[in-house]
Amino acid sequence: MKKHLLLMLLLAGAITSFAQQKITYGVRAGVTSSGMRGDAINNFNNLLDFTKGMVSTKNHTGYFGGGYVSIPVSSNLSVEPALYYSQKGFDMVGAISGKGISFLGANAKASLTTQYIDLPVLLKASLNGFQVFGGPQVSYLTAANLKTTAGLLGINLLNYKTDASSQFNKWDAALTGGVGYQFGNGVHVMAAYDHGLSKADANQNLRSYNHSFKIGLGMGF
Repeated sequence: MKKHLLLMLLLAGAITSFAQQKITYGVRAGVTSSGMRGDAINNFNNLLDFTKGMVSTKNHTGYFGGGYVSIPVSSNLSVEPALYYSQKGFDMVGAISGKGISFLGANAKASLTTQYIDLPVLLKASLNGFQVFGGPQVSYLTAANLKTTAGLLGINLLNYKTDASSQFNKWDAALTGGVGYQFGNGVHVMAAYDHGLSKADANQNLRSYNHSFKIGLGMGF
């Protein structure tokens, strides 16, 4: 994974040296809706035991933010390396038992929040403000916290938070792509999808992969 990161940095540096037009910079932030593909539920076996009831899954809402560099290679084509802080994760709702305590029929939820540093290198095509982009992304996990809550009749019975970092692979690789629109004043909007390629499990025994939708607003300078 470190080799992949180095190759991406070298690629961005090489393109910079050949760029003939003005290089621009910008910031971007927005919301994420993330989940896991594959053996997502089994990935938590060491943390929680989901038993005696239906367990439903849904995406985890977070946010991302950071900066980017736009390197033109032609009038309609550019390369855009970026650096983001990004929240991802996974939510589960159902009858949960953990740490020897059962909450049958309780309103229980397990919420995993993972925090990554994302480094995408995108190839972007632009036409009359409309943009299409895609490329590889390397991410580094900085933290992973699992929060478990349960309540009954409006009473909070459980509010437990634990560090789950050791359960997950520190490095993640993905393909990312999406669309956007650039306004004349430098403001732009974008929507993208990250498709994880690396197993999220620390031991890489389970076929669980990150995936994330992003909607953002940015400003170029």
